[in-house]
Parts: sequence; structure tokens; C-alpha cells
Amino acid sequence: MQINIFVDGSGGNNSGYGFYIANTGESSYTKKSNLTNNQSEYMAIIYALKTVNVGSEIVIYSDSKNTVCQLNHKYAINNNQLRSLAKEAWILIKLHKSVKIIWIPRNKNIAGKMLGS
Repeated sequence: MQINIFVDGSGGNNSGYGFYIANTGESSYTKKSNLTNNQSEYMAIIYALKTVNVGSEIVIYSDSKNTVCQLNHKYAINNNQLRSLAKEAWILIKLHKSVKIIWIPRNKNIAGKMLGS
């Protein structure tokens, strides 16, 4: 069964990240101050990948074009912190049967609406 996960993150003083699993309605949000928007988007994906069972077939939907394109090897990662987060995500991706990371417009991101971002 394919697991559809919507992720979102926000940066700044009141930053945080989370996910919404469309199949089950499960959602989770973690507040963590002083993240950049890009860091929080990566952390949302990592958090989601750690939550689902190893070996799953996953589709992750994110409204962060930068993060999606970097994880799909379409954009270079020039920031060391983001490169470290990407490496963590790629390690987790390899633990699953398949993972697709797809960009969606912000107004289609259920996670942003559910998590109040």
C-alpha cells in the first residue's frame, strides 16, 4: 500500500515542522525555534520518513520546490547544514521500498492547512 504524506515547515523565531499522513489521518508537529525555512522543510521530510515503517512505499508531497529539487538531485546543495540534512534524508529513503518526493503548490498542501503553517 502506498503511503501519501504531506509535509510542511516554517522558519524563524516560531519555527517548526510536521507531516500529515493522508491514508490514516495521523499528523504530528514539532516546534523548534530559529530554524530556516529550508531546514524546517528538510526536517519535516526526515521526521515523516522516521515515522513510517521501514520498507514502505511512500509518496511525500511538499510545497518547498528547493527541498524537493535538491532531494531529487535536480538542484545543487551549496549549504553545509542543508547538505547534512539531505544526507540524513537519503539514508532514510534507502530504508524504504520506494520513496517519491513531489512538489505541490502551497494551496494544495494539506499539511500546511492541518498544521496551521
